[in-house]
Amino acid sequence: MSQQDKIFVGNGKKNDQYGFINFSICLSDLPQEHITEFKGKKYINLTISEKRESPDQYGKTHSVVVNTWKPEGSAEQANEEVTDDLPF
Repeated sequence: MSQQDKIFVGNGKKNDQYGFINFSICLSDLPQEHITEFKGKKYINLTISEKRESPDQYGKTHSVVVNTWKPEGSAEQANEEVTDDLPF
């Protein structure tokens, strides 16, 4: 995925004293087409990575992007392929 294809939705700063990363996500920037629903709950896959030029001018060390990767075939397609081979 190129830099232009990434959907940036937040950033964060590593806390060296306690070893965790605080980050903020802009909910308005979350694209609806990447939000999935499972058992009545909504999810979005995110990737958090260390910035190449860390820290930036605001002290941020990490960025948050939407993980847009999708498998080539869905589970339904896989099931259809298997059932098509059955002799009955």
